[in-house]
Amino acid sequence: MKSLYVRIYLTLVALLLAFAFGSAWLFQRHIEQERGNVEIAANERLNAIADLLRLALPPATAPREQQAEVFKEWGGRLRMPLALEDEQGRIAATGSFLRRVDDPGAVVVRASLGDGRNLDLVRTMRPPAAPPGASAPQGPVAPPAAAPRPGRFEDGVWNGPWTVRPGTPGAPQFSTLAIVLVLLFVGVAVGAYPVVRRLTRRLESLKRGVEQFGAGQLHHRVDDSGRDEVAALATSFNQAAARIETLLRSHQALLANASHELRSPLARLKMAFAMLDEAGPAQREKLAREIDINIAELDALVEEVLLASRLEAGSSLGEIHAVDLLGLGAEEAACVDAPFEPETGAATVEGQERLLRRALRNLLENARRYGGPDVELRLRPVAGGYEFVVADRGPGVPAELRDRIFEPFYRLPGHAEMAGGVGLGLSLVKQIAERHGGHVGCLAREGGGSRFVLFLPAAARG
Repeated sequence: MKSLYVRIYLTLVALLLAFAFGSAWLFQRHIEQERGNVEIAANERLNAIADLLRLALPPATAPREQQAEVFKEWGGRLRMPLALEDEQGRIAATGSFLRRVDDPGAVVVRASLGDGRNLDLVRTMRPPAAPPGASAPQGPVAPPAAAPRPGRFEDGVWNGPWTVRPGTPGAPQFSTLAIVLVLLFVGVAVGAYPVVRRLTRRLESLKRGVEQFGAGQLHHRVDDSGRDEVAALATSFNQAAARIETLLRSHQALLANASHELRSPLARLKMAFAMLDEAGPAQREKLAREIDINIAELDALVEEVLLASRLEAGSSLGEIHAVDLLGLGAEEAACVDAPFEPETGAATVEGQERLLRRALRNLLENARRYGGPDVELRLRPVAGGYEFVVADRGPGVPAELRDRIFEPFYRLPGHAEMAGGVGLGLSLVKQIAERHGGHVGCLAREGGGSRFVLFLPAAARG
């Protein structure tokens, strides 16, 4: 049995069936116990009435008319279906006894007065249930052939007989309860099937969606409507699928762009080596310098591509420790001969110094390459951390392109012809900032130029 919905459904039905039978058994036991308690109380009451009438009635040797008169008076007071009998027959009976004695289900319980007289009481009760497996009697139950024996309530057990009159129904009460429980079981079982099937149908839909995504349909998403655990699972899958699709698309674009960027230095290297054999001494020296430049460009490109790939994959690139931003900013500003103006006396963040140094260096070199010689570096405290601000006096970045310049291999129109750069520098800055819980943005500078703002969260204090 491989279908999940079948296993869930059969488990539910089995539990319901066990509950139904258990409930029926407990209910039947409770009914029998209550019936026994009622019998005990009724028999005790009958014995008490018998003791009372034995003292109140004339003796058995008194005339039957006198006994009947006193009995009718006490019968009216007690307001119960009673009859007084002796060996010669019935002496007297109350009106309620005469009306109820022949009713279906009427039971006559007899108690002895100890002087040859008997007291009969009519009760309407259900006979004991038939033993399991016994067939219910068909038609009315015949009265016993022998007259009922006198009896009393002794040691908690009624030893007197009771008589079932003709017309008493004999079907056990348990049969009605069993029918009700069977109908209830069938109703719940039928109603539970669509609920269980709907749940497992959604799981099957989720399974098919996962298989489609695994087959290469990266754009496929599953239905995540609802508020239950299946919907939460579908939502998690869609989020993971979106991240995987974005990552794969990014890797595909990275490889395609890297392949394109590698062609230029490789073509220049191929041409330089082809001209090297026929060139004169001066030309050979110039070609050697060009070869060194192209090799350095290839090396930088490969390093940036590898670093970008490792950042996207979330790989560990070094230990995390406290980084002094004042020292970092001073060293990197000195490398590009840019003024450094800190607005705080101490600035420390938790991170990887090599990556932070790479991000700040990329911003400064980008500003020097495209923004001219007027480059400034500032460090200022802000809410929650610190900001490096790299300002230049270049042509600036159009407002609609300030987000795109942080995409891999994207370069502003006209910048592709400038010396150096393949469009990965600012993309690495964004990845490094996000790796440290920060962000980077481009703003216009008052008076012309651009301002690149790198935010880094402050180190937590112990």
